Amino acid sequence: MTSHSTGHSTPRSTVRSTVRSTPRSTVRTRVDAAAALLGPRARRDEPLAPLTTYRVGGRAALFVEAASIEDLHRVALAKASTGLPVLAIGRGSNLLVADSGFPGIVVSLAELAGEFEIGSADRAGRVVVTAGGGVALPVLARRTASASVTGFEWAVGVPGSVGGAVRMNAGGHGSDMAAALIDVDVFDLDRAIEVEQGALRRIDATDLGLRFRGSDLTDDQLVVGVRLGLHRGDREASERQIAEIVRWRREHQPGGQNCGSVFVNPVPHEVTAGGLIDGLGLRGLRIGTAWVSEKHANFIQASDGGSAADVRAVMEAVRDRVAAATGFVMRSEVRLVGFETGRATEISDETSAPQMSGPDE
Repeated sequence: MTSHSTGHSTPRSTVRSTVRSTPRSTVRTRVDAAAALLGPRARRDEPLAPLTTYRVGGRAALFVEAASIEDLHRVALAKASTGLPVLAIGRGSNLLVADSGFPGIVVSLAELAGEFEIGSADRAGRVVVTAGGGVALPVLARRTASASVTGFEWAVGVPGSVGGAVRMNAGGHGSDMAAALIDVDVFDLDRAIEVEQGALRRIDATDLGLRFRGSDLTDDQLVVGVRLGLHRGDREASERQIAEIVRWRREHQPGGQNCGSVFVNPVPHEVTAGGLIDGLGLRGLRIGTAWVSEKHANFIQASDGGSAADVRAVMEAVRDRVAAATGFVMRSEVRLVGFETGRATEISDETSAPQMSGPDE
């Protein structure tokens, strides 16, 4: 990647479930050491279910709401010193946390990177929008539209954060992050230990390896901020477009506890995951407290107070049946957090950003 240092963004990785084979006494010792390094901003045994759209799963050993770059340096030090895994969480719309929880450090950037600024249009009508990695996509979509800025309307239906959207090039309704992204400010947890002053870097969008629902960002690279190149537009037209997207979503997608589309389309714009699942009559397939939505075949619902293990079991069953019947091995958009290695590692083989299904999904 070509990068530029900056005075001052969650990341691509293979979505392997976190290994939980470390003895509990060793984990507790590491957690104690990390808590001491993190200071008063760290909270122990923090429930993660309320921070995800599935609203199931266990607790984080440690939870940190980063309020400054210095807080991220403390997280980097704690990670390097204890070996605990780190998970950056945004809106939690693509996470399934194991019922046993996450035995590491969960970091929220909402406080540090929750602001945005809409610039003035230049002579060509281009508008640069600066946004923190913790900004909610629907909020940014509505605020840019109300400012007569066009090009981000599609994001109103994606229940995620800017940082997560960059990491996996989220998209829907004919567009994606790559269409507008100029560059990103990234805090590298590993680099923070090696080169303290160079931990925060500005990386050009062309150097991120952006592709369909993916990028080259790693788990240790936290998206702190982005710059988007949008355009001067017509407020009423943008707000009509947003209203139509919201209408379509309510008509075609279920509410309740889910993470949106579960599986990536095997052949974008040609073979859809929802179509394959629906073709096998799997709507309504239930295992325990989780089931395939009757309204949209590529959504898996969870009951209030349900089990993450049941959600994973439905994912496995659907994936296996589609593979056996069609030959398509579907990749999940859901990041599995805290699960034992094994079958879980086969379900989703790389992290995904929150995505709202478009009309062809």
